[in-house]
Amino acid sequence: MIDSAATEAAARLAGASLFGPRQELADSYAALLATDGLTRGLLGPRESDRLWSRHLINSAALSTVMGEGLSVADVGSGAGLPGIPVALARPDLSVTLIEPLLRRSIFLNEAVSTLGLSDQVTVVRSRAEDLKGPDHRYDVVTSRAVAPLDRLVKWCLPLMASGGEIVAIKGSSVESEIAEHQKMIDRSRLAASVQFLAAGPDVEPTIVVRLRALG
Repeated sequence: MIDSAATEAAARLAGASLFGPRQELADSYAALLATDGLTRGLLGPRESDRLWSRHLINSAALSTVMGEGLSVADVGSGAGLPGIPVALARPDLSVTLIEPLLRRSIFLNEAVSTLGLSDQVTVVRSRAEDLKGPDHRYDVVTSRAVAPLDRLVKWCLPLMASGGEIVAIKGSSVESEIAEHQKMIDRSRLAASVQFLAAGPDVEPTIVVRLRALG
């Protein structure tokens, strides 16, 4: 039987290396998720016992594959996952949280203000597909549990700057999902690769698919 308390403790310990001096801010964000995040329905009631292992560390692991000083867009940010943990782990990144729903956008703005991230993190209330023009081009476009790859690429590709990439958190069936949508990926002139990002020895790795432009 898995000891959920031990799993959470191991995940929070892994957070010390990811969040560094911002560990206390990560604790504050976890507290926001455990209170307002649950009462406002941004997370399910069963998530309170696995906030670190399933959400914070799972999200922050993305920061380990991002270069210095990049711009990041988090599509369908919801409760700020993965965007806020990525921002907490990497103060050098400029992060935009894209979320169409009003109640979620209100929570995101409150969280950014409470955590003191207003100089680094911007909240945009919009559907990703409605954002046009050079002001909405990002080096990295992230997502977590937003949509299958075909729809995800359709929404994210126009946001990707030249030389940029899409980095999406996926589940264990990611290889079969890539195979299912390989023709679309090829038509979009993207190359897909899968990585397992391990945050610590006792923490489940984050599975991501990285989509980069060919040539």
